[in-house]
This record gives sequence, structure tokens and C-alpha cells, in this order.
Amino acid sequence: MGIKSFLPSRKKTKNATTVTPIKVSDYMTTNLITFKPNQRIEHVIDALIKHRISGGPVVNEKNELIGVISEGDCIKQISESRYYNMPMNNDATVEKNMVKNVETIEGNMNIFDAANKFLNSKRRRFPIIENGKLVGQISQKDILKAAMALKGQNWK
Repeated sequence: MGIKSFLPSRKKTKNATTVTPIKVSDYMTTNLITFKPNQRIEHVIDALIKHRISGGPVVNEKNELIGVISEGDCIKQISESRYYNMPMNNDATVEKNMVKNVETIEGNMNIFDAANKFLNSKRRRFPIIENGKLVGQISQKDILKAAMALKGQNWK
């Protein structure tokens, strides 16, 4: 008497040389909401609410990254004005409230290496720079989208 297998027949696997691209540049956002250093914080708050984003890159007239402004930076400005029971100053600009030391990543980085970098840095987004210019941004949500698009495949 033969041995009966209760497992279903195995599906044929795809050729191992076919690898889905999983670079940051394949999943980064390129249509960005950016801010200028001389913009007022109120404008940033309006844009963050309108576009449902938590922050954005700050660029100069040459589209070079000079900082990042976030909800937290705006809240800090609101909190300080409330502490002194004063309206926000007219000089409450992006440049005075943004984070200037911005960590970036390269577009050719593996998406899973980028995920690890998110875990280690506790950041929500990383700008992508090419030839000194801002070309995109990758967020934690973009990493999740990439993982779901690759679901069921080998992650190499």
C-alpha cells in the first residue's frame, strides 16, 4: 500500500532570477508639499491640515534641502506663545522653527534597509537628495505600501 499525502500539490515557483525592484526610489513620493524658510508658521499649519500631512521639507530657491518642519515644531511655537499668553509672533517663520540637521537617505537604498533606518531613528520621513537637489521623500507609510505590494514574494 502506498503512502497517501494530504498536502496539496505544490505550485511551481517563479524563476529565481526575477526579482521585483524594492528600492526606495520605486516607492518614494515625488510630488511633495514643500515650504520656504520665510513662510509663517500659520501657513505651515494650514498646509499640514489641508493636505493631511505631518510635516514637510524646507527648500531654498534652488530646491536644495535646508530643513524639515513638522507638526511638533508648529505645536512648540503655539505652546510657547500660549505660555506667554500672547498671539504668535509675526516673526514666527519656518526658518526659526525648522529642524536644520536633516538626515537623508539615497534613492537606491533597499526598502527594507530603509525600514530598519526608520526603526533606529524614530523618524516619520526621510528626504531623498540627488545631485544636491530634493527629488522625493519616503515615509513610514510608503514602506508599508511597499511591503504589501511585495507580499507573497521573496524579500531580497
